[in-house]
Amino acid sequence: MPFVIILLGLGIELSPAHDIYTGPLLVAMPALASLTMGPKGTLAAAAGALAVSLATTILHEAWGGLLIYSNLLGLLVVSVASVITSKAVRTRRQTELNQVRRVAVAAQRVLLRPVPARLGPLRAASIYLAAETGAQIGGDLYEAVETRYGVRMIVGDVRGKGLPAVGLAAAVLNAFREAAHYEDDLVEVMNHCTAALHRERAAPGAVDQDEREDQAEDFVTALVAQVPDGLEVQVFNRGHPPPLLLSQGKVHALMPSSPLPPLGLDDFITGPPAKAESYPLAPGDRLLLHTDGVIEARNPDSIFFALTEAMETVPTCTPSQFLEQLQQALIRHTGGHLADDAAMIVVDRLDEEAGEPEAGVADASRSDRPH
Repeated sequence: MPFVIILLGLGIELSPAHDIYTGPLLVAMPALASLTMGPKGTLAAAAGALAVSLATTILHEAWGGLLIYSNLLGLLVVSVASVITSKAVRTRRQTELNQVRRVAVAAQRVLLRPVPARLGPLRAASIYLAAETGAQIGGDLYEAVETRYGVRMIVGDVRGKGLPAVGLAAAVLNAFREAAHYEDDLVEVMNHCTAALHRERAAPGAVDQDEREDQAEDFVTALVAQVPDGLEVQVFNRGHPPPLLLSQGKVHALMPSSPLPPLGLDDFITGPPAKAESYPLAPGDRLLLHTDGVIEARNPDSIFFALTEAMETVPTCTPSQFLEQLQQALIRHTGGHLADDAAMIVVDRLDEEAGEPEAGVADASRSDRPH
C-alpha cells in the first residue's frame, strides 16, 4: 500500500493536477510501511517518497520555498523514526514468536510424546506434521504404550482447529493412556475416550461461548489397536481411516466389517454391541496407523497422495527411516503445503526366534521424535 500511494503521488505530480501538493502525503509513507514491513521495506518506502519529492521539486522548479524544505526535513525525521521503530517491532515479534514456539514444543512433548523405538515384540516410530504455519501441535493425536494386554495404540483426528481441537485431543489421549493399562477390552478403552470427550465439551470455562458452540458439534475419528502375544492385531475403529498392513511387499487396508461413527456421534450407533476385529500380523509385517491428513493431501492438480503405492515403493529399512521416506514423498507431492495436520505411527512385528525383524529390517538407533 505505501508504494501504491507513492506511485499515486507521482502520477498527480506529473498530471495537470500537479498544483495539488502531495508532500504531506508522502511524508507519512515510511510510517505506514513500518506497520507491516521490516527495516528494509520501510527504508525502501522512504527512498521512494524522497525520490518523488525531489523529482517533482526539480520538475516544477520549486526550490527555495520554505514548505519544500520543511517537507524534506519532515520526511527525513519520519523515515529515521520509522526504520528504528520497524526494527524494534520486528525484534519484539520475533522474541514473542520464539517464546510461543518453545511453549508449543513443550506442549508437544507432553501431549504427543515420542513413541519408543521398542515396544515388546514390536519396533515403532511416529511422526507428526502440523499444517498451520509455525504450529507444533493440532487436532491429530497418537500414542503407543506397552501394557499387560500387549502393545496398545491409538490414532485419531479432531474435527476442528485451534486450541479447542487441541483440548479435545488432549482429553481423548489422557483417557486412553489411563484406560489402556486396566481395561482388558479395547471397546471399553474407546468408551473411556468417548466419556472424556463429552466431559471436555461440557467443561465450564474451557473456551469462550462462541468456541463452545462450535465445539459442541465437534467429533473425533479414532482407532485403537492392540498387538497381543499371538501373531495378530486387534482393531476397533470409530470412523477413522483403516490401518494399512504391509506384508510381503503388498499393502492391505484393515477395513472394519461394520463401520461405526466417530466419537461424539454415539446417537448414530445402531445394532448389536460392537467388538474389536482381529487380523493376522506375522513376523516381518509392518503396520501403519495414520490420519486423513496423509491420504487427503493433494498436489497442485488436486490429486490425492497415494499412500499405498508410496508404502510399497519404500525399500527395506527401519521404522524411523520408513516414516522419513513417507514424509519426503508427502512433502514432494504437496509442494510442502499441507492442508491438514498429518500423523503416522508405524510398527514392525519382530521375528520371535531371532528377536530381529525379517528381511533385513534393522533396529532403530534412536527413538523417533514427532515432527
